[in-house]
Amino acid sequence: MDSLDPASPAAATIDVASRPTSRVWKFWGTAFWGFVVFAAMFVGQLAVVGWFLFRQGGALNQESFSEAVRIVVGNGLTISLSVITGLPAVLLALWIATRIKGARFADYLALRSFSWINLVIGVVALVVLVMGWDAISRATGRDVEPGFMGDVLKTARQDGALWLLVIAFCAAAPITEEFFARGFLYRGWSESFLRVPGAIVLSSLVWTSLHLQYDWYFLGEVFSIGLLLGYLRYRSNSIWLTIILHGLNNLAAVIQTMLLANS
Repeated sequence: MDSLDPASPAAATIDVASRPTSRVWKFWGTAFWGFVVFAAMFVGQLAVVGWFLFRQGGALNQESFSEAVRIVVGNGLTISLSVITGLPAVLLALWIATRIKGARFADYLALRSFSWINLVIGVVALVVLVMGWDAISRATGRDVEPGFMGDVLKTARQDGALWLLVIAFCAAAPITEEFFARGFLYRGWSESFLRVPGAIVLSSLVWTSLHLQYDWYFLGEVFSIGLLLGYLRYRSNSIWLTIILHGLNNLAAVIQTMLLANS
């Protein structure tokens, strides 16, 4: 395994050594703009929720409004559209943040090609990791998929929006989250006092916090996947790799949920 020491030969190929540090937000700048990006994503997603609530119409009292929010937020169609609408908001915020620093968007976020060997390593490592968590779930009598996924899939099917759910979970969500976590947050924090190991851990924690719909067990699995994707981001210097692996993981989760629902 490559060393995570930025001074090691393996780190010589990463962008830290090849680009002016003045064009990179450091710890607090990355934290500030990370909050801005998160807020943009939240607003973009909330717009869809607001639209569906508006369509409910009528004078809703507090009790009925709370019930309407619960139904809308848990609906597969709403979730799919909100994830998709969050993507352009995140891209705009990230573009502004990198533009202010005078950096090229693609360079800052490591939108570069990757080797086949890194793809193979990533796929194998991800499969082993996820299968390990599934094995622990079965051994402890837990469900191998979160109930949230089953409910979302069911409502998406009822609305004829299963295809939209797949696009949202397997394309829009990976792009949004990887641009944010392994792209922007990792880049800035890896060039701060945190260095590469700290950036991997902290960006993984932030990424995990985006999945609070899950219980503590699945949050642990998400965090471990984040650590793996963070290492692969460092190893390959490409978030296209982590986007693909993220999308494959989500696709596998959707397929698994469908199979379990039909069994």
